Amino acid sequence: MQYRAVWSMSALFGSGAKTRIDGDFDHDVAVGQDGSSAAVRPRFRLPFGAIGHASALADATAVVVASLVGGAGYQIAVYQTSGHLGTLIGVGIVAALLQVLIGQTLALYQIRAILSFRKSIREIVAIWVAVSLLLTLLAFLMKVGADYSRGSIVCFCVLALALVLCSRWLASRLAKFAVAADHLQGRRVILVGPQDEIAGLEDRMLLRRFGLSVIERVVFAGSSNATPMLNQRETAALDRAILAGRRENAAEIVLAFSWWDGRKLELVRDHLRASPLPVQLLPDSRIRAVIGNRSFRVNGTFAVEVQRGPLSMLEQGAKRLLDIVGASLALLILAPLFVLAAIAIKLESPGPVFFRQRRNGFNTSQFRIFKFRTMMVMDDGVVVLQASRDDPRVTLIGKILRQSSIDELPQLFNVLLGEMSLVGPRPHALAHDDQYSDVLSNYAFRNHVKPGITGWAQVHGYRGATIRLEQMKARVDCDLWYINNWNLLLDLKILALTVFEVVRGRNAY
Repeated sequence: MQYRAVWSMSALFGSGAKTRIDGDFDHDVAVGQDGSSAAVRPRFRLPFGAIGHASALADATAVVVASLVGGAGYQIAVYQTSGHLGTLIGVGIVAALLQVLIGQTLALYQIRAILSFRKSIREIVAIWVAVSLLLTLLAFLMKVGADYSRGSIVCFCVLALALVLCSRWLASRLAKFAVAADHLQGRRVILVGPQDEIAGLEDRMLLRRFGLSVIERVVFAGSSNATPMLNQRETAALDRAILAGRRENAAEIVLAFSWWDGRKLELVRDHLRASPLPVQLLPDSRIRAVIGNRSFRVNGTFAVEVQRGPLSMLEQGAKRLLDIVGASLALLILAPLFVLAAIAIKLESPGPVFFRQRRNGFNTSQFRIFKFRTMMVMDDGVVVLQASRDDPRVTLIGKILRQSSIDELPQLFNVLLGEMSLVGPRPHALAHDDQYSDVLSNYAFRNHVKPGITGWAQVHGYRGATIRLEQMKARVDCDLWYINNWNLLLDLKILALTVFEVVRGRNAY
């Protein structure tokens, strides 16, 4: 088949089509004369942050090489000996760390600074002068002049500055090529805003200035009149953005709204709190016109963080590590108890050993929770009756399992699967989520983290049936406090308190 043209996904996006990027590879699409299309080959895309990390590594390498070559070269030329190479390498490593740390603090390794090499020369020189002065001071205080002479320091500093400038020039050239060839993958975001605002935000500009790759644009067809609440079309647009963020596994939701409409921004922010994704507000068209003027100087991306994620990447990693280790150890230790419970359930009544029910997890993504079956019914519909004291649906073995909380132990499998955490807000049946989300405005915030086997609400006695609305509100308040105050020690504290709560058996039936 002969092909007329090859269009990248980003080119299609520029014409209004929806872009979807899975992972670090994009695909070219070949369009035939008959209008058919076929994938040609995957296009590799570097993560956006890799450019900054690579540039920092290149600068550090240049400094270490300059220390070794400049210092040893001077010693050989003057004293016919290379001197102490270990000292030269050590000084180079210290200088490299100082260079990278100061540069990182001054946003020298952001893509915007890397692309603008000429504008960054002054900062590069100033940083290296500061590093050189610090090295001189350290050499004086540590009395290493005998091993690293002043001539070596001068040769090292001059050579290092030249190599760092060359490194930055090369990084700038490579970054420009990667941007032009569409080989950079920024943070995957959903862009939301009125048509007049998002129309002026081109994909390449968003990538260069903010490190963003837009995977879907949602037009916010709102009213220009100040209103006390969002109308139906505005609410539907924000719901589409939340759903798209969940479906496309986006990293953020990015807003492109006028900064002068404070009331609208407040309403949009409040509605987007139902999503755990960070929310960022970009400069509007008038602000972009001002900061684009050469008379103004703006550092960084000049974007406003409207909502941050509940846990950072490092915190998520630490919590996940605790989940894997804790769940694995618990399953090994409790394996005999699992076998005994399964045998007892099968001997008492017909039916499966495990009860599975749909629940909402992180970002309201649905999963099926595992429990030991304790009832004669397997409710998982639009109406789910909560268990009550002396509930006739509960079997004899089921009553023992529920009072001892053994019925919850199979959720350790959900933890290993990544659907749940050891500690977090307890997941409720979908029917109950629908019921309480309509009457409690903060209820959806519970989905900002993974649900847990136990939680802050449970160790405070809020477990079992919630007959009154006040009981559920108190449980939600505890869950929100946990999300806003999370740390690893808090999880360990809750796990320890859970043991005492199980022994007490409050509201367990």
